[in-house]
Amino acid sequence: MKKYDNRKYYISAIILFFIFVIVFKLINLQIFDESLKISAENNSQRRITEYPARGLIYDRYGNLLVYNEAAYDLMLIPRKMKEFDTLSLCRDLNIDISDFYARLEKCISFSSFRPSVFYKQITAQQYSTLQEHLFKYPGFFVQNRTLRKYTSSLGAHILGDIGEIDKETLEKNPYYTGGDYIGKSGVEKYYETVLRGKKGVKIFLVDVHNNIQGSYMNGKYDTLAIPGKDLYLTIDSALQAYGERLMKNKVGSIVAIDPNNGEILALVSSPTYDPQLLVGRNRGKNYDSLLNAKSKPLINRAISSTYPPGSIFKIAQALVGLQEGVLKPNTFYPCDVSLVGCHGHPPAQGVARAIQYSCNPYFYMVFRSLVQRKIEKSIFKDSRIGLQLWKEKITGLGFDKAFDIGLPGVNKGQIPGPDYYDRKYGKYRWAFSTIYSLGIGQGEVLVSPLQMANFCAIIANKGYYYNPHIVKQIGTDSVDRKNYMKIFTPFDKKHFDVIIEGMEYAVNEDYGTGRNAIISGMRVCGKTGTVQNPHGKDHSVFIAFAPKDEPKIAIAVYVENAGFGGVWAAPIARLMMEKYLLDSIIDPDIEKIIFETKIDAEQ
Repeated sequence: MKKYDNRKYYISAIILFFIFVIVFKLINLQIFDESLKISAENNSQRRITEYPARGLIYDRYGNLLVYNEAAYDLMLIPRKMKEFDTLSLCRDLNIDISDFYARLEKCISFSSFRPSVFYKQITAQQYSTLQEHLFKYPGFFVQNRTLRKYTSSLGAHILGDIGEIDKETLEKNPYYTGGDYIGKSGVEKYYETVLRGKKGVKIFLVDVHNNIQGSYMNGKYDTLAIPGKDLYLTIDSALQAYGERLMKNKVGSIVAIDPNNGEILALVSSPTYDPQLLVGRNRGKNYDSLLNAKSKPLINRAISSTYPPGSIFKIAQALVGLQEGVLKPNTFYPCDVSLVGCHGHPPAQGVARAIQYSCNPYFYMVFRSLVQRKIEKSIFKDSRIGLQLWKEKITGLGFDKAFDIGLPGVNKGQIPGPDYYDRKYGKYRWAFSTIYSLGIGQGEVLVSPLQMANFCAIIANKGYYYNPHIVKQIGTDSVDRKNYMKIFTPFDKKHFDVIIEGMEYAVNEDYGTGRNAIISGMRVCGKTGTVQNPHGKDHSVFIAFAPKDEPKIAIAVYVENAGFGGVWAAPIARLMMEKYLLDSIIDPDIEKIIFETKIDAEQ
């Protein structure tokens, strides 16, 4: 049994170890660790969150667009609530007793121990009354907040809005508590973590009447709130406001980009709305009204809506044809209307003139030469190979891509490839004759106005672009430098010369489809598009850049149900370019017509 004699020493050592651990914990909790003391004294304390000032938002020139205004929320910790005169509180808040109990139930369902909003965004008058009576309402306290205020009604889709955090987001993100406000759309949502700053906390001692008696332990456990960073947008607020005025009573969008750096100068979506509608206690009611409006003003059509591009896509077809070697600058195709309908114009002697006249049969033939490469004997297999090669090149022009511009909801559009038509018709059951409408920007191809404007910037730069972006600077720091790095397309620079020549002809020479975009003393390069609409009048499209030799702006205009591209989209683009480049309007009569004309979205 001697071999077991040493066990008593091991057992004693284990018992002594556990006694030591327990004693150490007790000493630490009672002498060194004051968190238990804080918890024990919790009934005599009130922890008030210090909300930081949300970052301000400016335009590219430092003009203030969004700032903060003080507001107050009445908070409740249900566990601390005792019997009190509920009718008195109802009178102070101007609510009835049923409303009181509904709000109370909501707070209890959230948490009995954690504070949540009982009544949000109290008016200054209500706040004054509550301050006098608050001692009578145990468990209630006032929390300072800020609400957004706007210097004007412009840029609602860019700026976005903030609102009370939803339950799903609250459960996923421990930073927030019930009743917190969070970015819901626009840059407010995309840059939420930058704009919100960092919350602080102050701990106060309160008496039995819930009145603050002073700071707990002289503020030892208080933390300071850190203000959010300011945003400086790339937007020219004067140009943005002008674009919104031009698009009033019309449905569509305008996107203007500086091709030299990818900065978005204007991002207009129409119809728009006053962003102040989504601030204050009426936010929910106003949001529902906007959401259910027939014109769908909450949709950011500039980045979220996609459309067939129409004839502006002929430029892309020409570039792919030139790059792939199936098209030469002087290639001639007759305007054979038996292939596809067209409008009367002189023969297109080469690519530049075909762009000038926007000849449908010409680009029908260009697209056919891209799809039917004669690589396979079977027209079905051959078309499948050709379309894949075409798609690889066309997506290199920024299509079928959701740009990270600093806003949520960017749509990638659609460039259909062989797999798409395999699903639709079956493999080897389709050929060029099935998809020929893609050649003139119709059919299943879909692009956003943002992509159209960026495509125009690529042409202006003869083969490269910068990632389009909406924020120029964050606080004192510049934005990500990758936004200012050149992105090269898979096209030789030499091919852009004939494209630019054709776009210059389209605006500045007879039979050009974009004559309404002429600016006296300046060479504008542009291309019209008229998009077939099976539900009504055709959509009017125009892209352009100017000046020709030193481009400073690339623009896309899309007006739904406005008809021919040269009639409405082109003059709107012209006025936007004059405003930005000249800071004046050459022909006020045209401006007046655009301002006063209403174009019905459903014709």
